[in-house]
Amino acid sequence: MKTLVLGIGNTLLTDEGVGVHLLDVLRPMLGDLHGVTLLDGGTLSFTLAASIEDADALIVVDAAELKRRPGEWAVLEGEEMDRFLIGARKASVHEVGLADLRTIALLAGHWPERRALLAIQPAVIDWGEFPTAPVAAAMPPACAAIAHLIRGWHDA
Repeated sequence: MKTLVLGIGNTLLTDEGVGVHLLDVLRPMLGDLHGVTLLDGGTLSFTLAASIEDADALIVVDAAELKRRPGEWAVLEGEEMDRFLIGARKASVHEVGLADLRTIALLAGHWPERRALLAIQPAVIDWGEFPTAPVAAAMPPACAAIAHLIRGWHDA
């Protein structure tokens, strides 16, 4: 199974870049898993559609407005992820939203059946190269949740 972990965000905007920063924490946790690709999706572009379409399973990591305390996170799987993306379409700060990439994948006939969004509530989105303390503290347990999810998918 080919699993794509797509970290998105702008690493020059503090917590907005958490999806990309999290890939560095996650990499050593997934050392024993084959078929897993970690991809820095930056601030998204249409070029990512091909990578998503090529994946059997997809996990997207991004900062998102969850209406929770900074650093709290949630894993939204399958249709729950889709509902969130459709509702958040206009809230995206990216040039191309994840909902747009979902639409492209659906039109191409391949939106991975196994999919999840790991969303982390940001504290600050302003100029800065590193996540704030509450978001940085959320990264290790969020990575453990991602690793657990991937192992479960690979064992199924």
